[in-house]
This record gives sequence, C-alpha cells and structure tokens, in this order.
Amino acid sequence: MYRRYSIMKQLLNDLIQNWWNNPLPVIRTRDVNLLSYFDPNVRKIISVVGFRRVGKTFTLLDFAQKYGKDKCVYINFEDERVPKKTEILSTLPDLLTELKGNQPFVFLMDEIQEIPQWNMWARRINETTQHRLILSGSSSKLSSREIPTELRGQTITIPMFPLNWNEFLRFRERDTQSLSHAHVLNLLREYLTFGGLPEVVLVEEGLRPLILADYLSSFVDRDIVERYKLRNKEAFADLLRLLPNIRSYTYSKLANSLKGTGHTISKATVIRYMQWLEWSFFIARVEVFSANVKKRIQTVKKSYLIDNYFSSHFSSTLSANLGYMMEQAVFHTLHIRSTWDPRYDLTYWKDYSDNEVDFVVLHNKGVKELIQVTFASSIAEVPQRETRALIKAAKVLGQSSGRIITWDVEGAATMEGIEVLYTPLWKWLA
Repeated sequence: MYRRYSIMKQLLNDLIQNWWNNPLPVIRTRDVNLLSYFDPNVRKIISVVGFRRVGKTFTLLDFAQKYGKDKCVYINFEDERVPKKTEILSTLPDLLTELKGNQPFVFLMDEIQEIPQWNMWARRINETTQHRLILSGSSSKLSSREIPTELRGQTITIPMFPLNWNEFLRFRERDTQSLSHAHVLNLLREYLTFGGLPEVVLVEEGLRPLILADYLSSFVDRDIVERYKLRNKEAFADLLRLLPNIRSYTYSKLANSLKGTGHTISKATVIRYMQWLEWSFFIARVEVFSANVKKRIQTVKKSYLIDNYFSSHFSSTLSANLGYMMEQAVFHTLHIRSTWDPRYDLTYWKDYSDNEVDFVVLHNKGVKELIQVTFASSIAEVPQRETRALIKAAKVLGQSSGRIITWDVEGAATMEGIEVLYTPLWKWLA
C-alpha cells in the first residue's frame, strides 16, 4: 500500500513540476472568459462542458494565463500515465501542502469524470479547503442537468461550443472590414464547410479529414462505447451517417431506415442512441412549435450536429448543400444563445399543408422572431415556398414581420401586410 502511494505521489509530483516549469502553448482568446465567473472567495465549482475538441482545455489554460499559472495546477485525467484511481485525487492536496505550504491553488481538472468518486472528492475540497476547482469534461456528468447530487448548488456550468463566426475570423486573423466582399464570402464558405472545431480551423486543409476521423473515433470509443457499453457499433455508426442526410425524423422512421440497411434494431434502441448523442453533446434536438407539450413530443423532430464539418463529412451528396449548411450555422448561433439564457427557446413551425419555417425563436415563452434560411443571392432567387411559409406563420402566430437569412441579399419588402427582412448570413452571424 505504501509503495503504491509513493509511486502515485512521485507521478503527481512529476506532473505538477512539469506544469510549473514549462511554458503555456499559444492561446487564442475565445468569447468565454472563465476569469469573469471566478471568485476565490466564493465556494463555487466551475464545470466546463462540451463536445470533444471544442476548446475546453485551452479555455482552462487561458484562465491559468490570466489568473497566474503559478497559482494553478492542471491535470489531464485522460493522460495515459494517470491511473484511473480515486487515490490520485486524494494525494494531490497533501502533496501541494508539502511542496508549497498553505498556498491555495486553483485545480484545473481536465476530464475528471474518468476518476471514480470524483464528485465526493470535489465536494470535500470545495467545502473544507481554500483550494478552488475548475473542472472540464466531454461527458454530461459535469453538466447542470446530470451533476451528481453531492454537488447540487455548488457548481456553475459553462457550456463550450465550436468557434462562432467572429471567433473563426479571429483564429484566422481576418477582419471583414479590411477584406473584399468576395473574400468574406469565401471565408464564409470555408466556415460552413469545415466548421468551427479549433484545431480543424488552424490546420492545413489536407489534414482536416484525418483530424475529423480521429475526433469521431475518440468520441464513439470513449463517450459512447465505454460509457454506455455499446454493443451494436455498426448500427450506431450507420445512425451517425444517416442523421445529416435527413431533415426531419420520428424515432420509428429512424428505426425503419436502419432496418432497411440490414440492422435488427428497435425503436426503443434508437431512442436510447439518440439520447446518448444528445447527452454527449454531438446533436441537439428541435421540436415543432406548439402550446401542446404532448404534440411537441410526438411530432416530427429535427436534429443538428455539433459542427458543420461532421455534416459535410457524412453528407450523401458529392458537394455540400450550402443551404442546409447555412441553416445549421444559424441553428448553432440560436442554440448557443438559448443555452446561455434560459429565457430563450428554439422550435420550428409547420402546418398541415407542409408549410415550414426553419426557426421560431421564443423569449419568455412568447414568439420573438421567425427565421427562414435559404441560399439566395437575389430576392428573385428566394423560393416562393420559403416566403409563403414565413408569411403564413407570421399571420398564424400574430407577428408583423419575419426574417429570411440569405447568402447575399439585404433589404426589406412588405407582403400581405407582413414585413419580410432579408439579411446576409455573414452579417447576421456577426
């Protein structure tokens, strides 16, 4: 027992010394600034959650750079050298006391959910010491929805997403004010096609497919197979390929589609798979607008993948459908806003004549805005069905206006008493 403790202690000492002695990598700033949520005098655990490789680790490192690296200790629990044992956590405070006396530290714990009983350790540290905790993870175990009972009321959940348009431009060191219009649209095409995962944005185009394949493999193996003990990997993989190629679905329809490819799978299993994908931050669901909760649950749903690059990767068409990619970019922006501000909600609208509006933005349960998305470079190119559906939805929902987000059209027109606003995507995203 003592020998095992000594080995654990030496390993931790090596990790800590390595952290203190080596410089931080180049860190590009994101819109999320953890320092603005942190107060060393307040006993709150900050948990940073989100899909793999969206930038959670660099957000922790950004905090260390701003707060003071010498006042922080960073450990990545997916490091193969770190044993997945509770003792690794228990040893840490005593070792720091031995090294630095009573100095309080901020523990930056990456993927801490890999360690058994992490939640009880986190509560004890938070309640009984001057150390403070900032945790990150790709699992919903750290989110406010699934946070363990021991930590209820003690955490602040910070969601992380792929780069938004403005972050993408900063990472690429581009300023739309100094670029030609054609160059801006070229960057927008790149953003829509390759998405906003930070590493993908920064590497050469030829390496992007290899990086994406690695991300998918890590996601499926660690966040699905290992966590949920997935047995039918083939059916799950086909579901991933299927989702970007269907605009709407019911669980029965998904099950039948998978049966059509040779899988023996039930509706209940499909529901479970879709829940896992949501809990792992890979997809987000949008339900139809209705005051009837039962109808919202039972009606056809739409799901959007966490990043456009996954959709273009899985697309069954040879070239990306820019209209759908635009719709996804709009969804990502609206979804982030509704995640940060619970007063917002996001649905879509559809009537019995199959008129459909992409997004109904709700605020305090009331309709705030109707948004249609279409790939058009002139008003004449906007499909009549898109405009007709928007006008009908506005009348039904008591709205005086609606917005059509376009590729390169800006202006306004009044039709049947409804003001239709045309906004280029790159301007709307900004």
